[in-house]
Amino acid sequence: MPKMKSHRGAAKRFKKTGTGKFKRHSSFTSHLFKSKSPKRKRQLRQSKIACASDEKVLKQMLPY
Repeated sequence: MPKMKSHRGAAKRFKKTGTGKFKRHSSFTSHLFKSKSPKRKRQLRQSKIACASDEKVLKQMLPY
């Protein structure tokens, strides 16, 4: 049986935590900052946990 490969696009966007959940970065952080409040911009810098409904697909794409 050949080795399973990680989905490289997903590997660049998600990291697995110690408990098996997936960490992701926020969207809406590349431009148009004038219309966003300072609080919103500050909160967008934080990483988020990927939602539970996507977890099954992410486990297939990132087996290791």
